[in-house]
Amino acid sequence: MSYYPLTSIPDYYGIDALLTEEHKLIRQSVRDWVESFVMPQIDQAAQNHTDLPGLMKELGRIGALGPYIPVEYGGSGLDQISYGLIMQELERGDSAVRSAASVQSSLVMFPINEFGSEEQKKKYLPQLAAGEMIGSFGLTEPNHGSDPSSMETTIRDMGDHYLLNGAKMWITNAPLCDIAVVWAKNEEGKVQGLIVEREMEGFTTPETHNKWSLRASKTGELVFNNVKVPKENLLPGVTGLKGPLSCLNSARYGISWGVIGAAVDCYCTAVQYSKERRQFGKPIGSYQLQQKKLAEFLTEITKAQLLCLQLGNLKNEHKASPAQISMAKRNNVKMAIDIARESRQILGGMGIMGEFPMMRHAANLESVITYEGTHDVHLLITGLDITGINAF
Repeated sequence: MSYYPLTSIPDYYGIDALLTEEHKLIRQSVRDWVESFVMPQIDQAAQNHTDLPGLMKELGRIGALGPYIPVEYGGSGLDQISYGLIMQELERGDSAVRSAASVQSSLVMFPINEFGSEEQKKKYLPQLAAGEMIGSFGLTEPNHGSDPSSMETTIRDMGDHYLLNGAKMWITNAPLCDIAVVWAKNEEGKVQGLIVEREMEGFTTPETHNKWSLRASKTGELVFNNVKVPKENLLPGVTGLKGPLSCLNSARYGISWGVIGAAVDCYCTAVQYSKERRQFGKPIGSYQLQQKKLAEFLTEITKAQLLCLQLGNLKNEHKASPAQISMAKRNNVKMAIDIARESRQILGGMGIMGEFPMMRHAANLESVITYEGTHDVHLLITGLDITGINAF
C-alpha cells in the first residue's frame, strides 16, 4: 500500500457549478503544484522537523501569497473564494504549507495593504507577494494568548524613533522572517502596529524546537530589546485592537477553507484503502461500520464546503462578520481533526505510517484547532453573538 494521489475534490452537492471557470483553474493549478512539489517531500520534512527548501519563493511563483492584494502592489487581485480555494489545496499538502502562505497573506500583507502608508505598500508588498521577503506576525505573547488586550510589549516615542521592548511567541516563520508586523502598546496603552526589520539591533528570533505538530514549519519567538524602529515604520491607518483582530479574521477565514483540504486528503485515502484492503475474504469497505465512517466523513466535508462558499460570498460583499468567521473556523477545524483521527482507524496499523497522511494531518490540526483563536474561545464568540452577553 502507498499514498493515493487525489484526482478530485469530493463534490457531493454540485458546488462546482457555483464556481467560476477562473476559480476552477486556480484550484487546479495549485493542486498540480502541491502534487508535484509538496507531496514528494512533505513526509520526510515532517519526520525530520525541517521546512521545505525554497517554499516561500515557490508559493510566490504560483501566486499563493496575498492573492487578493491589488495587482499594483504585486498581488493578483483575486476574490475571496479564490483565496479560500488556494488555502484548501495548500493544506491538502500540509498545514505547515498553508500556514506559511496564510501568515504571509493575511497577517503580514493584509495589514500593510489595509493600514499601511503608500510608501510601505510599495516597499514591502511586491517582495512579499513574490516570496522574496518573508514576513511574520507578532501578537501572541508568553503570558497572553487569547487575551491580547493584556499584551506587555510596548513602544515609547523617543522623538525621532520608537523604542520597542517585549516578546512574542508561537510565531510562524519567525526564524526565517525578514520583517515582522508587531503589535505593541504605546504610552497611552493603545495598541499600534509596526514593521520591524531583521537587521534592527536588539531584534532576535529564537527557534521553537521539539514540536509534535507543524513539524515542516519554522516556529519561533520575536524578542525586542530596546529596538529602535523608525517612525515611518508605524502603520498609520489603525489604532487599537481592531488592527490585529481584523488580520485574524482574514487568517481564520483562510483556515476554514484550508482544513477542508486536510480532511479531503484523509477521506480520499480512506475510501481507496477501504476498497483495496481485504479482511475475512472481502474489502473492508463492504462492512457497515466502515461505510458509516465514510458516509459521515463525506457529510461533514460537504457541510464545511457549503459553509465556506457562503462565507466567501459574504466576504466578497464585505458583509462577513467576525462571529460568522469564528463559526466556520471552529466547525471546520473540528470536522477535519475528527476525520483525520477516524480515517486513521480505517487504515488500522498502516494508518500510523508516513506513507499515509492521517497521523501527520491529525498532529498538525492539533495546532490549527488552537491557533487564531482556540476551539473554546470561538464557541464563546458565537455565544456572545447569540445572547449579547460576554462570557469571557
